[in-house]
Amino acid sequence: MTTRCKEYDFSVIEPYWQSFWAENKTFRAVDFSEKPKYYVLDMFPYPSGAGLHVGHPAGYTASDIIARYKKACGFNVLHPMGWDAFGLPTEQYAVQTGTHPTEVTRQNIATFQRQIQRLGFALDWDREINTTDPIYYRWTQWIFQQLFKRGLAYVEERPVWWCAALGTVLANEEVIDGRSERGNHPVERRNLSQWVLRITAYADQLLEGLSSLDWPDSTKRQQTTWIGRSQGAEVIFDIEGLPDKSLKVFTTRPDTLYGATYMVVAPEHPLLADLVQPPHREAIEAYVRQAACKSDLARTDLAKEKSGVFTGSFAINPLNGNKLPIWVADYVLISYGTGAIMAVPAHDERDHAFAQQFELPITQVIQDKNGETTPLPYNGPGTLIHSGEYTGLATEVAKKKIIADLERLGKGKGTTHYKLRDWLFSRQRYWGEPFPIVWVDKHAYQEVLGLEDSAIRPLLPEQPVTHTKGDKTLFALPLPDSALPVTLPQIDSYKPSGTGESPLANATEWTDVYLNLRTGDTVSAQSEDPPQGPEWVRGSRETNTMPQWAGSCWYHLRYIDPHNTEQLIDSDLEHYWQTPDLYIGGAEHAVLHLLYARFWHRFLHEIGIVSDPEPYKRLFHQGIVLGEDGEKMSKSRGNVINPETVVEKYGADTLRLYEMFLGPLQAMKPWNTNGIEGVHRFLRKVWREIIDDRTGAIHSKVTDTATETPETERLLHKTIQKVTEDIEGMDFNTAISQMMIFANHLGQTEHFTRATAQTLVQLLAPMAPHISEELWQRLGGASSITDAPWPTFDASKLVETQAKIVFQVNGKVRGDALVAQDLPQEEVLKIAREHPRVIPFLADKQIVKQIYIPGKILNLVVK
Repeated sequence: MTTRCKEYDFSVIEPYWQSFWAENKTFRAVDFSEKPKYYVLDMFPYPSGAGLHVGHPAGYTASDIIARYKKACGFNVLHPMGWDAFGLPTEQYAVQTGTHPTEVTRQNIATFQRQIQRLGFALDWDREINTTDPIYYRWTQWIFQQLFKRGLAYVEERPVWWCAALGTVLANEEVIDGRSERGNHPVERRNLSQWVLRITAYADQLLEGLSSLDWPDSTKRQQTTWIGRSQGAEVIFDIEGLPDKSLKVFTTRPDTLYGATYMVVAPEHPLLADLVQPPHREAIEAYVRQAACKSDLARTDLAKEKSGVFTGSFAINPLNGNKLPIWVADYVLISYGTGAIMAVPAHDERDHAFAQQFELPITQVIQDKNGETTPLPYNGPGTLIHSGEYTGLATEVAKKKIIADLERLGKGKGTTHYKLRDWLFSRQRYWGEPFPIVWVDKHAYQEVLGLEDSAIRPLLPEQPVTHTKGDKTLFALPLPDSALPVTLPQIDSYKPSGTGESPLANATEWTDVYLNLRTGDTVSAQSEDPPQGPEWVRGSRETNTMPQWAGSCWYHLRYIDPHNTEQLIDSDLEHYWQTPDLYIGGAEHAVLHLLYARFWHRFLHEIGIVSDPEPYKRLFHQGIVLGEDGEKMSKSRGNVINPETVVEKYGADTLRLYEMFLGPLQAMKPWNTNGIEGVHRFLRKVWREIIDDRTGAIHSKVTDTATETPETERLLHKTIQKVTEDIEGMDFNTAISQMMIFANHLGQTEHFTRATAQTLVQLLAPMAPHISEELWQRLGGASSITDAPWPTFDASKLVETQAKIVFQVNGKVRGDALVAQDLPQEEVLKIAREHPRVIPFLADKQIVKQIYIPGKILNLVVK
């Protein structure tokens, strides 16, 4: 059962064994096996038309090595693959070509699947998933329903990027310096009704759960910063001349209240129109229009010159009664805190720059704890100065006293604040999961509330969800489970509607329906024979779609039970497989996918669907493989290398091995086509040491009769130990180096045993599986190498019993020999004097001095 190649011909060997593994379902995971389980998961790819480049297989190869290694160690391994296939790129391609996104996705998946299969990954293809498959996204919609019913999904006006020229809403990544990436048209901020998920309700859980995770520290720090929990005070400032209005701010430094010299509101602040006095109105309207074209990043850039306009209004400091001018400035964001700040220029960098720009007062109220004058702005701890009755208090003491006084005055309170904002969950796109929601008017909703029906009542949310459209207030009704999945309709155009809504808004046959709340049946509202009965309600489907992140929030669960049509996941299967034991993917997803998935998983844990509150206990980030120019691979740079080109020339095993040999897995490293030659030579060397490539038979130096030399035996067990430890630690580059050392040693020996050859092949198998499977079979291995147990090392064999002594004459190396570790110096001298390469340098000479370093060097000084 081999290819019978004489030479190492990967073009024959690799497809042969890939077919063998596929036909025998070698890597099929077995539910409820008696073996211990091991679940290794990759961040699944987005199947774009460009296909894979050589940077993509790095993470997949690493997970594959672990999967194969764990299988050899006796585990029941689950290593699945699927496709994160909804999203903007496919829709854009559909708009350009008129090809339906379903067909685009099918073609792209076929390309990715072919490329991945050519690399010989140990995947259970029976569990393949696709987020665009209605059978899959039925359960994405079901999860949304559960969030909705428990008050964790709501609708709110949120600012989005609007491009009038393109007639559409743009995602953040489609906007560059205030202009559309496509067409370079000006964009502006507009408020649109958006679905939002209340991720902030889980802020504390998400923060505290990080401590239990075996994740890179950098990723945990990013999530901690993103969640941004901070203790401080909410302070209320009255507004002069507006007795029924006030500005509310959050500050972590209530001890600096006496240092507030002005106030700032964001250009989007809802009170701005009330604050603007007539002489300033025109300037502020122009400023607000200008700010609407800037990204949040550009607005908050510390290095940029500050800008702003005085509103003409004043706020009243609740502690000292000082009047503070209220400005509008774009360095304050409506999405952070309350959209308003008390500016303390002596103790905040941005406030200090703004005050200098506009010549506003700067009042120092904190000096350091030593009473020293410090350069401003100073934001550290210390003692209060110029702060009325609080002068002389330490900052921490002052904070508590000021908060207590604000509460007593009814002008504030101590509070916890989070940077984390609720998750904007709407996209004005076609190619996404439809929301299982129908909007009805108030009268219809009230009739539903009045129905005494056990099948309908559980559908309704804890609190009504509404949004305003024109002069109507509409109420959201979720569809019953029997109506899922809500599938996307076939439409003629995927172009934006031009109103800020999704292209689905134009599909009125689909959007305008009569809905049966009991059965989930729908009938087009354009029907000439509308249905009758109290369970029927007329409404309009939600036309926004879910973001691409939705399908990737829970895909790790679907792999466990991919064909279940009755429930999201079988509880017994969930308890058996639990969560992935290892998750590998890019660090760029640290605060988006990874945070969103943790939120959904914790919610599913709360409602009893999963047994563990965290989805990914161990996380590893593979580094980026750069182009040969040291830049990130991209079509625009022209530095993309197709893995299939490498496979055609060198084989998949060489590509896999080289990806791992480039450097530490987590490091960023450039591709070097010249470097791949060395790895390919190593594989050819392994082949030639075991196979006589003239006859195709086992090489004559591989013996079943002789025993190993002590040096070969010691190095073999050292290699087993090193490779095992390095795979466990995901230090694949050093594992490969050790195997190269051992292969070179075998090349210098007269013979070695078949068992030694088999062990080397087993150690190589997780990284270069095709050549290893072929050699294993030729060496007489039983069954597939994937069924062979992982080699173990004998610690007693690692003990050095011999040492290599270098022989020098007058300081120059003239020879060496292996000798027993405890051999006396006199015996070492005798061996040196009889060494054929040393004898010529001792002839007619007198040894006047011996310098001996035991186990290392014998230097003979002669004259």
